[in-house]
Amino acid sequence: MTTTTEAKTKTYLNYVNGEWVTSETGKTGVSKNPAKKDEVVGVYQLSSSNDLDKAATSARQAQNAWKKLTGNVRGDYLLKAASIMEERADDIGEAMTLEMGKTFPEAKGETMRGVAILRYFAGEGMRSVGDVIPSTDSDALMFTTRVPLGVVGVITPWNFPVAIPMWKMAPALIYGNAVVFKPASETAVTSAKIVECLHDAGIPAGVVNLVTGSGSLIGPEMANHKKVDAITFTGSNTVGKQLAKIAVERGIKYQLEMGGKNPVIVANDADLDLAVEATISGGLKSSGQKCTATSRVIVQKDVYEAFKEKLLTEVAKITVGNGMDKGTWMGPSVTEGQLNTVLSYIEKGKKEGATLLYGGNKLDGKGGLNGYYVEPAVFEGVTPDMVLAREEIFGPVLALMKVNTMEEALETANDSEYGLSASIFTTKIANMLSFINEMDAGLVRINAESAGVELQAPFGGMKQSSSHTREQGQAAKEFYTSIKTVFVK
Repeated sequence: MTTTTEAKTKTYLNYVNGEWVTSETGKTGVSKNPAKKDEVVGVYQLSSSNDLDKAATSARQAQNAWKKLTGNVRGDYLLKAASIMEERADDIGEAMTLEMGKTFPEAKGETMRGVAILRYFAGEGMRSVGDVIPSTDSDALMFTTRVPLGVVGVITPWNFPVAIPMWKMAPALIYGNAVVFKPASETAVTSAKIVECLHDAGIPAGVVNLVTGSGSLIGPEMANHKKVDAITFTGSNTVGKQLAKIAVERGIKYQLEMGGKNPVIVANDADLDLAVEATISGGLKSSGQKCTATSRVIVQKDVYEAFKEKLLTEVAKITVGNGMDKGTWMGPSVTEGQLNTVLSYIEKGKKEGATLLYGGNKLDGKGGLNGYYVEPAVFEGVTPDMVLAREEIFGPVLALMKVNTMEEALETANDSEYGLSASIFTTKIANMLSFINEMDAGLVRINAESAGVELQAPFGGMKQSSSHTREQGQAAKEFYTSIKTVFVK
């Protein structure tokens, strides 16, 4: 196992056909710590299209033998990888914190979620994959089974560098596909560490391949590659739509999980303490860098002032700092570019007439901080036409919006091009039912924060948040397999 000290100077390689290899370009990139912006976490490969071709070729060659293994044998590899990842949870969690800034407790928790995902899908290898269907021919047997797609290209973001790759790769593998994995460069070290777990579990050469480098180069090349049979992507809407266009032109399967502008509704009968706690957790943990993060806070007027006062009191208690330090509640933005994006939205909010109630200041150089830090920001007076209410910020910014009625609250919540997640705080069954029935989001939560979904449950969005497929749980097999109908006379 690589120690953190070694990781800071280690060069991480691509993983192709069961071996760790350098890119043929001879070029490397540097992963840096957003909490200590001059600190190097590790060095990764800047790969070329030829590197990708080798990985895809390796995957295609390995997939035929892999799919012929029984589901329980494939599951055994996932179980071994899960045990190895659990043993290395501290190391992987620390690498995650050093690379993208979330606090170590969050990072270790995410790593353990990756362990649970591997174990869950290992069990899928022994579950039903089809149905017997009555035939009109009394001398025939008709049934369905499921077959793998072939080689799946996996493209993942930096904000959940263990959970998202695992909830894509684990189902792809258990259903008999081979994988070419392209992670975000910001978390290339963490990604190499999770592939190490699969390698050390003995997974056959070529079944899993890792290629790091420029997303703008590798992503389109992967979607275009003749030996890649499907693409699963989590990231921005702009990139997702580019990949979808390529996939449609090639006639291959694609899956997109993209942005969100997630609302929380606080009804006039809500438990305000609970609503405040969940709004802060859902909106500001991981510095707001979650696709399901709470962004719009829609509060009925009867409780607006009381809610606002409680919210500001609790936000003021948040400790911003290095995610490896005990007592830190919120870490930095992942990069200088992301920090500047957050700061630019805060300025846009002010210019459009919203009132900044708290925070929003750059903290680099203050209190000994030397990273991409920003105070959590709380605005009020936000209207549905403002940028703060319409565009995904991916930062610790909460926009308070006052409404008169539950009908207005739901209308405001649905007034978005996105439809990923939403939550409501209420004690009235009528409000709950209206929210469940009328909210245009793939994930709706009652008296719970907008961020988070259990691994055994389907996850995905509506409108511009998704390609309308679902990840996780048994719904995952809908994407990673094709149905084959069998007629036996």
